[in-house]
Amino acid sequence: MPLETPVRIVGVLAERGYNAEREAVTLLADAPDPEHALERALETVPDDTLVLSTAHVRTVLDAEGAANATETTQPSKSDGPTDTPHPDPSVSTGGEPPEPTEDGGVAPVETEGGTAVVDGPTRTGGRAIDTSKQALDVVDGLTHSTGTGEYRDFVSVFRDRYEKLSGQLRGRVNHRPTDTLSAMTGGSEAAIVGMVSDIRSTASGHWLVELEDTNGTYPCLVMKDRDIADLVGELLHDEVIAVEGTLSDDNTDGDGILFVDDIHFPEIPRTYQPSTADRAVSAALVSDVHVGSQEFMAEAWHRFTDWLHTDEAEGVEYLLLAGDMVEGVGVYPDQDEELDIVDIYDQYRAFSEHLKEVPGDMEIVMIPGNHDAVRLAEPQPPFDEELRDIMSAHDCRISANPSTVDVEGVSVLMYHGVSLDEVIAELPDDKASYDEPHRAMSHLLKKRHVAPQFGGHTRLAPEAADHLVIEEVPDVFHSGHVHKFGYGTYHNVLTINSGCWQAQTEFQKSVNIDPDTAMAPILDLQNLELTIRKFA
Repeated sequence: MPLETPVRIVGVLAERGYNAEREAVTLLADAPDPEHALERALETVPDDTLVLSTAHVRTVLDAEGAANATETTQPSKSDGPTDTPHPDPSVSTGGEPPEPTEDGGVAPVETEGGTAVVDGPTRTGGRAIDTSKQALDVVDGLTHSTGTGEYRDFVSVFRDRYEKLSGQLRGRVNHRPTDTLSAMTGGSEAAIVGMVSDIRSTASGHWLVELEDTNGTYPCLVMKDRDIADLVGELLHDEVIAVEGTLSDDNTDGDGILFVDDIHFPEIPRTYQPSTADRAVSAALVSDVHVGSQEFMAEAWHRFTDWLHTDEAEGVEYLLLAGDMVEGVGVYPDQDEELDIVDIYDQYRAFSEHLKEVPGDMEIVMIPGNHDAVRLAEPQPPFDEELRDIMSAHDCRISANPSTVDVEGVSVLMYHGVSLDEVIAELPDDKASYDEPHRAMSHLLKKRHVAPQFGGHTRLAPEAADHLVIEEVPDVFHSGHVHKFGYGTYHNVLTINSGCWQAQTEFQKSVNIDPDTAMAPILDLQNLELTIRKFA
């Protein structure tokens, strides 16, 4: 079979047990007879070689009298413009940029949108990446589970959550422990930092919020006619907040209550200024590949990886994958009827083959999702050694869900996003929806916790510490899971939900999910601007 594209060359190399430097693949693809050039390169490669080098391929081509082949290129084919990245990417039809949303972001690009639509093989360039300039570090994430499931683990994780988040709030209010409030004079001004243990409405339509700290609980009343009453709709059980107000006149007789004047969340400071890279370099942010599903969009993935080999993608040196590499097994009812690959390990082997299409000099970070073969309860530990061995082609950085990654000085919080289902279900439609997933993500930033509510639909595992607290403010918050695309900013933190690579399944139809597919947000790390590319 002719080898017109780098992807096919990478595939043949993978079948023979080899990886290759990106420029080596480029040179082979540009040869007059790529198949013959590849065979000659493999025939003459040293026995102990695992990675086909650019120098070796050049030697083979020179010996074949094909030195001029490196200048042969195939014109780029694109349905849309290839403008420089813009903070408000417009759709490929050339329409106006999306309108800003209330949270300071922008409306998500629709499935047919994107700054540039790439729908076929593009020119292979002779680009060369200086990997010595790459700088990638996983700075935070669960390395292994320490929880035993015993009662003390639950106490530890909630106490750790309270201590971390209350520390961010105590500087903003004059906090008093709950047992101290009971002894204070009625009518006094007071403040509590506590965990939300109950939310209910009174017969008069007011809101009673019970807050708990390490000393006890205290009831707080939010009057329905106050401006802050709207904030009660944003509250989730088990999140940590601070309230200020006035104690009732009968406070000392055991029936005291705090009439709330202000509600404070841990929040992202409004003055926060994100860090940026010192050079022109970009990262592709994708999630929810779902290899193994009958609806996995293999051709779109090939177009994406083909594009990564082009001159146009030369600055894209990082790939951040936010979970659900494979479709998994037994994740939802009758899933087996929608599987193309029924064995979970075969799914990962297939995913690894698709991963080999990515240029070899790109740095890759992967975290698991709820379809992956790790525990469902969050935080999810990294993939085990057996799965790491299967996905070893690129020497990927494999971390937990969630994880914080430093990419050339830019802090990226990667979280698969299962709790977004709960946030969207619990909050009013005007505050969070599937059509604007980045808005739901902004609430997690506001609460400084990626999965605040315990005991709901999101499975949470007790550990010695709460690894789901957002202790340090990220520059970028990257998520997936909901199969919808959206991006925006929240207090200068860029939020991106990157859609998926799976067409609509029968199960998704039954729950009314219309996925946004084959979209690759390309993040310019030097200025945190986005170019949205669509490959289907």
